[in-house]
Amino acid sequence: MLKRLIGAAALAVAIGATLVAGTGVHPTPAFAASNMVPDYEVKLMMNPSAVLGSDFKLTSTVLNAFSMPTTVTKLNVAFLDTNAKDIYGNGWSPRIRKIENENDFELTYKKRYPITNGDINAALTQANSEGFDSSDTNYSAQVEWGYQNKTLSITRKKSGSKSGYSGMDLPSISDARSLMINNAPDKFNDWLYSDWGTTKLQSSRYFGPVLAKRSTGTWSGMTLDIEVWPIKNAASTGTEYIVEASFKTTSQSTASTKQAELIGFLQSKGWFLAQDSLKTQLIMDRY
Repeated sequence: MLKRLIGAAALAVAIGATLVAGTGVHPTPAFAASNMVPDYEVKLMMNPSAVLGSDFKLTSTVLNAFSMPTTVTKLNVAFLDTNAKDIYGNGWSPRIRKIENENDFELTYKKRYPITNGDINAALTQANSEGFDSSDTNYSAQVEWGYQNKTLSITRKKSGSKSGYSGMDLPSISDARSLMINNAPDKFNDWLYSDWGTTKLQSSRYFGPVLAKRSTGTWSGMTLDIEVWPIKNAASTGTEYIVEASFKTTSQSTASTKQAELIGFLQSKGWFLAQDSLKTQLIMDRY
């Protein structure tokens, strides 16, 4: 409804401009804000049976290949949505995360746009038409660059705290709802209609949590992370381990070149898994 109202308003402005032009009066031209400028995160899957030991930790061979220490950073992650996944179904992912050694909870509101046929500009233009343009510096744009697929993510990050929690604990679902509702940005909240986002969050539940572990090292002169995510398997009878290697860059050409190089490197070690990472989708499907 909100999008239709915006479209109607734009049409009215266009008609008005035409009428003014017909009278010989020259209106001041209006310039739309430019598309957002994204950075890039290349994410490639690794074969868990080849890179994890019997303890489900990265083997010393993998750690040594990327100059990684044996220490890891823990990440406790959960998404909030209704049972019907109304929020996820509209392209949004509200996430709460606790990162080891950080005091506050990280609150993320992420809107995703699929990139079709590799056309990043088309996705950025679509996001622009829905209110995400370069004038809004509260949001960041990122192209998540996988093995075969790419996705545009528009993200707003905030932080929040609740007393009574320690270590890697996430808050209770009622406290998590409160944090996410109180910090909800307007674009998320009013996506389909006024207060849509907070209304959905009021009846949300946890999808997750998942306690992931991140190892950080270097590859080809770049910072490289490998994360191990223990996710409930499809039958809910055990755990499936997702292992993802990733690096970030501000350059599209670097992302393209280094993505191909990293695939080649992982293949040469027998570590590559020729699939795209679907962590969020798996969590939304299995929890």
